Amino acid sequence: MAARLNDSEIQAQLQQHPNWTLKGKTIEQTKTFDGFPSAIAFVNALVDPAEAAGHHPDLAISYNRVTISLSTHDAGGLTVQDFDMANVIDQLG
Repeated sequence: MAARLNDSEIQAQLQQHPNWTLKGKTIEQTKTFDGFPSAIAFVNALVDPAEAAGHHPDLAISYNRVTISLSTHDAGGLTVQDFDMANVIDQLG
């Protein structure tokens, strides 16, 4: 199991991930697309990297917006895995 990050480690990671915000024990980002098909295409593009990493985000889709939440549930909070997945998500668009 990955080690949970402490508050100062989380803040240091967030400085490197300006598009993500801390929400309790998760980091979150909402992406806006030009329509529903583009939002779904983004979610579909996320499937393979999430499966490969064995780390799956929580997703909420609302027409052209996708809200992504990351947390390592078995660690009870944020780990390096969450910020690694945030990097992958940022590269997807």
